[in-house]
Amino acid sequence: MQVTETAAAGLKREYRVVVPATDLEARVNERLDDLKGRVQLRGFRPGKVPVAHLKRIYGKSTMAEVIDAAVREANEKIVNEHGFKLATEPRVVLPTEQGAVEGVIAGKSDLAYTVEIEIVPPITLTDFKTIKLERLTAAVTEGEIDEAVQTLADQSRPYHAKGEGAEKDDRVTISYQGTIGGQPFEGGAADDVPILLGSGRFLPGFEDNLLGAKTGEERAFDITFPDGYPAKELAGQQARFAVTVKAVEAPGTITPDDEFAKTLGMESLGKLREALRERIQREHSAASRRRVKRALLDQLDERHKFEPPPTLVDQEFNSVWSAIENDLKQQGRTFADEGTTEEKERADYRAIAERRVRLGLVIAEIGERNKIMVTEEQVRAAMVEQARQLPGREQQVWDYYRKNPGAVAALRAPLFEDKVVDFVLELAEIADKSVSREELLKEDEE
Repeated sequence: MQVTETAAAGLKREYRVVVPATDLEARVNERLDDLKGRVQLRGFRPGKVPVAHLKRIYGKSTMAEVIDAAVREANEKIVNEHGFKLATEPRVVLPTEQGAVEGVIAGKSDLAYTVEIEIVPPITLTDFKTIKLERLTAAVTEGEIDEAVQTLADQSRPYHAKGEGAEKDDRVTISYQGTIGGQPFEGGAADDVPILLGSGRFLPGFEDNLLGAKTGEERAFDITFPDGYPAKELAGQQARFAVTVKAVEAPGTITPDDEFAKTLGMESLGKLREALRERIQREHSAASRRRVKRALLDQLDERHKFEPPPTLVDQEFNSVWSAIENDLKQQGRTFADEGTTEEKERADYRAIAERRVRLGLVIAEIGERNKIMVTEEQVRAAMVEQARQLPGREQQVWDYYRKNPGAVAALRAPLFEDKVVDFVLELAEIADKSVSREELLKEDEE
């Protein structure tokens, strides 16, 4: 086998591989000789079938197997001898001349082909002990617990019928029929729909047109769908809604006390407050973790500047860009509507793709060097968590992961990333800083 480098540019390499026909023939004969002792053919005793006869029957298929094995062996030789890490699978380019491949399979020609590979550049990892980070923390205040208790009380408050016109915070139950140009449209009609006035959950202006309405009243008004409405055929269209008010109800009040807590399955108001404190603290801890992780990834990106493999960047960019274009298409909007240009957005998202690929390679390198692994138990625990989020469909979730190795890999990847992040955070110098809840959650809200 002869391997010759024919091109090298950046992270891409090209090699010409030649396997003599005599070598292929020897491998074929070796395989057929092994097959002779196992195959049974009519007219021949076991183990007595001539190799020449086997070659007439199985020669082409055996040669195809030998060629496939020779290609894999050559590719492995190239990677191992040079200590390469592959960014993508090698691309094998066979000769295109008429009859060239047939000649190799017939044993008349050498196997000569080109293999193109793209490699991961050597990565020199930073000294993680020199990384300095600030970890934001926020204590849970009594005011936050008071607010959480009141929110639960508001969500549980009863409503009672009222004879006066509807006001903000009242619940109005309506039936409606919408038309555009006098014609009904899909999704434009519904019966017995409860609307909390002031919640802003309906089309802009819809709830305002129900203020002052009384039970049994009929109203008609025009509403213009927003330009960015998800159903693009309705975006920007003016619709006429005929509304019948079925009921108008005013909110009652609930006193947050022990009896209220018991309706939520708690022994007392004190126990409810303890549970809310723990929930809010978990929210704070998760937000703190997200902030320090983002800061760490920023430093890892800044400290590891190298050319990422172009093919991986292209794949990442194309995936993101496709989602951007589909989103704009569904909304019926353009880059100009967003106050930008396609050229600028392409440049921005390519930079994002490069960062993602580079960080992914750095994280993989840290994990490999430090033998960081995701166990099967951890993967199964993640599957269980996914199944819990779909009550009654647990078996479907399990079947999905059992049949889709790619989905399991997608589940494993963030687990691996978090383990690597934890490893680096253990070595980094971290200073805790106490801030308010608003400051802690500011980036999430943005």
